[in-house]
Amino acid sequence: MMRTSPTRTSWLLVVSFAIAMAWVEAACVYDLRVLVDRLQPYQSNPLPMAGVLGQVELAREAATLVMLIAVGALAGRTPSTRLAYTAIAFGVWDIFYYVFLKAISGWPASPLDWDILFLLPLPWWGPVIAPVSIAVLLIVWGTLASASCDPGRTDGFASRMWALAALGASLALYSFMADSIRAAPHGLDAVRMSVPKAFDWSLFLVALALMAAPVARAAWAALPLHFYKRWATMPFHL
Repeated sequence: MMRTSPTRTSWLLVVSFAIAMAWVEAACVYDLRVLVDRLQPYQSNPLPMAGVLGQVELAREAATLVMLIAVGALAGRTPSTRLAYTAIAFGVWDIFYYVFLKAISGWPASPLDWDILFLLPLPWWGPVIAPVSIAVLLIVWGTLASASCDPGRTDGFASRMWALAALGASLALYSFMADSIRAAPHGLDAVRMSVPKAFDWSLFLVALALMAAPVARAAWAALPLHFYKRWATMPFHL
């Protein structure tokens, strides 16, 4: 079963917030990269941000997560719908962040360009298309879950789907942080100076498939109502 117009309004407000936030994020990152001469992040000494500048950047990233969680909490009425709206906000923000960076600076030139995706707890590296793929899953799942009349209902099958998604998320995080993890024993400077040589696409695609499990279940659950609505509006001639 699906909800109606109040959900649409909440969805549009969350998306609008996420798009505006993406512009602010893109502008901040552009200014920072120009300041440290790293508009293209995939180069030697990719994180020359020591001292106060580095701490400010870490705090900004933490604040970004707080803002996304807060807008989801405000939009949803139950724990499940709050999570759903947070997923929508995160996905829309991530995609439009790259859209706006492209408009501002011309980067990324390709979806396969490498980026430093996040800095907490260690730097995440990956091609732009990788986080954008996850963002699409978040938007689709969040939209379906926020529209469900009973998003909190779970069963054994749903629990297994979420266990697969959690495993997928862990594998995706490892694929992003693998090089930083390998550099970590050599100290903070080694982590900051580390530039990855290759992305483990096989591992990431497995992770993406696992993370898609709850999305597939939510889409399947929405199908009966979709077909019922079409059936109810079909003209019948006796």
